[in-house]
Amino acid sequence: MQRFPIRWGRGVTLVAALGLLAACQLPKTGPNKSEILAGSTTKGGNAYVVEVDDRVAQVTSAVPQYGFSQTFRSAQNLTADTVRPGDVLGLTIWENVDDGLLSGETGASTSLEEVQVDSEGFIFVPYAGRLRAAGNTPEQLRMLITEKLQDQTPDPQVEVRRIAGDGSTVSLSGTLSAPGIYPIERPTRTLAGMLTRAGGVIEGSDIALVTLIRGNQKGTVWYNDLFRNPEFDVALRGGDRILVEADNRSYVALGATGGQSRVAFDSQDLSALEALAQVGGLQPLSSDPTGIFVLRKERQDIVRSVMGKPDLQGEQRMIYVLNLTAPNGLFIARDFVIRDDDTIYVTEAPYAQWSKSISLIAGGLTPLANVTTLTGG
Repeated sequence: MQRFPIRWGRGVTLVAALGLLAACQLPKTGPNKSEILAGSTTKGGNAYVVEVDDRVAQVTSAVPQYGFSQTFRSAQNLTADTVRPGDVLGLTIWENVDDGLLSGETGASTSLEEVQVDSEGFIFVPYAGRLRAAGNTPEQLRMLITEKLQDQTPDPQVEVRRIAGDGSTVSLSGTLSAPGIYPIERPTRTLAGMLTRAGGVIEGSDIALVTLIRGNQKGTVWYNDLFRNPEFDVALRGGDRILVEADNRSYVALGATGGQSRVAFDSQDLSALEALAQVGGLQPLSSDPTGIFVLRKERQDIVRSVMGKPDLQGEQRMIYVLNLTAPNGLFIARDFVIRDDDTIYVTEAPYAQWSKSISLIAGGLTPLANVTTLTGG
C-alpha cells in the first residue's frame, strides 16, 4: 500500500478542516457583499442597487433647505422704543425736597415697579393721574410725567424703563444660555439681536436650528446662517416665539467599522467619508473598502433621476455602493451626502473570514476538534 509523507496527511487534514469551516457559518458582523446584492430588483429583490459615481453623488445630494417666507422677510422693524398696550414699565421719581409728594423715610426717590400699560394704552401715576403711554417713547413718557408733577413738587426727575410684560415681548426657549421672556427694544428688534440678548446657543452652533413662530406661521433657519445671511435676520413682533434646538438627524453605522451605533450628525452637510471617520473609519484587518453600502428610502423625484425611470411611483428602497479603491473613489465618497435615517454598512473583507478559519484551526485544539466545537458536534 502506497504511503504518503506525514506532511501530506497534515495538508489533507487542513484542507478538510477548511472545507468543513467553509460549509458551516463562521462568526461575522453581518451579511457579505453577495448576500446584500442578492436583494437587488434584478435578482428578484425589492431594492435598487446603484454604484455611486459623480452623477449619482450630485443627484442625491439633497440636504434640508431652511429659510423664512416672504411674509417674515418683508416685515419692517418695529419702532422699538414705542410703548404699546400690555407693556410693563418701571418708573423711578426723584424729588428735590426732603418731604416730597411720593418720597418717604427711605429717601428722596420713589420706585414704581411693574406699571402695566392697560388695553387702552394708559397708565396711572400718583399725583400725575391717568396718562396715555401707548404711542409714546419712554423718553416722551418721561417728559409727560415730569410736566404733570412739576407743578406739585419742585424739579422732579423721572426715569422710565421698559421691562418684560405681555406687550411687545417675545419668548425664547430651547438650548440657549438664558431662555425667557424679553421685551423688544432697540438692540433686540431682530432675531439675531434677540438671540444675542439671550446669550446665544449653549453648544453646537453649527448644527443648531432656530424656529420662529408667529401665529400660525413658522420658519426655520440654521443658527449660523442667521448671522451669515442678513435676509434671515427678520424683524420681530410682540408675541413671537423662538425655539432653538439641536439638529436631530442621525444615521446608523453597522458592519466592519470602528463603531456600530446610531450616530448624530455633527455638521450641516455630512459626506459618506466624514460619516465613516465619525465612527472610527475602516478596520485595516477586517473592512472591505470595495463593499461600503448606504441603504435608504429614497424619495420619488431622486429615484426617477438616478434610475432614469420617470414612471417610478413613490419612495423606493435604494442600496448605494461605494468603492473606495476605484479611481476617484475617495473623492466620490467625499461628495456623496449622507441623509437622515441612512444606514451605512461596511462588509467584511474575504481575508477576515480566512483569518478566522486559520485562527480556529491553529488554536490550542486539533483542527477536527476545533471544527467539532464550532459546529456544535
